[in-house]
Amino acid sequence: MHDVEFSVYPDEVVALLGGNGAGKSTLLEHLNATLVPDEGELVIEGTPVANGDERRARKTVGFVFQDADAQLVAPTVRDDVLFGLQNYGVSGDEAIERARDALDAVDAGHLEDRIPHYLSGGEKRLVGLAGVLALQPSVIVLDEPLAGLDPERSRLVARQIEQVHRDGVSVVLSTHDLDFAAEVADRVCVMADGNIVGCGTPREVFYDDELLATANLHPPSPVRVARSAGLDTSERPVTESELAAAIADGSTADRTARAVTDGPDA
Repeated sequence: MHDVEFSVYPDEVVALLGGNGAGKSTLLEHLNATLVPDEGELVIEGTPVANGDERRARKTVGFVFQDADAQLVAPTVRDDVLFGLQNYGVSGDEAIERARDALDAVDAGHLEDRIPHYLSGGEKRLVGLAGVLALQPSVIVLDEPLAGLDPERSRLVARQIEQVHRDGVSVVLSTHDLDFAAEVADRVCVMADGNIVGCGTPREVFYDDELLATANLHPPSPVRVARSAGLDTSERPVTESELAAAIADGSTADRTARAVTDGPDA
C-alpha cells in the first residue's frame, strides 16, 4: 500500500472493493494494528495508536478473519467467545453474560455448547463475529465475510451483519460480491494497485464505469440488468428491490402511454 487515506465514521457500513492483490486485506489489517504502517499513522477516536498501544486498537476495532478456523481456538463455542473477554480481564458472571449476549445478538445462542470445528462455515463466521462483539468494539472489520459460503449461509451472515450495524456498530468489510456490497454498504471504496482510487455511495460508484474498470470490476447485477433492459436509470437502481421498482415504474409508464395513444381521441 502507498499514500492511502481511509476513514471510518460512526454508524456506517463501508465496503472495500478491488481485485485480488489490490491491497484490501492489507489495509483492513492496519485498522486494528494487526499490521502497523512503516510511514503514517493509525488514529482511533481522535488518538494516534503508538507502539505498545495495539491492545487498545484491537479492543476498539474488532477483526473477523476470512478464515474462520484461524479465529476459533477453544473446545466449545461458549469458551471461544469467552476467550477474548478473559484476555482483557473480564471474568466470572460478567464474562458469561457478555458472551451469551454476543451469541444471541448474532442469533447463535443455540450453538453455545457445540464444538466450533464441527460447525458449518456460516456458523463459524457467526461465532467469530460474536467473539468480537463480546468486546463491545466501536468498529467491526470483516475480511471477505461471505467467502466460501453457499447462498443460504451467505444470507444468514449478511442479515447478522446488518443487525450489528442497526445495533450501533460501524462495519468495514471487503468483498468480491458487488451485489452484497450494494445491499449493505452506505459507502463504497475501490482499491487498485495498493491505493484507494475512488469512494462514494453505491449509486455513485456502481454507475462510474471508468472507476470500476480501473479496478477490473463489473457493476452489480441490477445495474447490468437495468441497462440491458433499456430502463430509465436516472434513479440508478443498485439492488434487486430497486431494480424491481424501476421495472414496475417502467411498466406503469408504458401502460399509461398506451392508454393515451389508444384512447377515444386517438
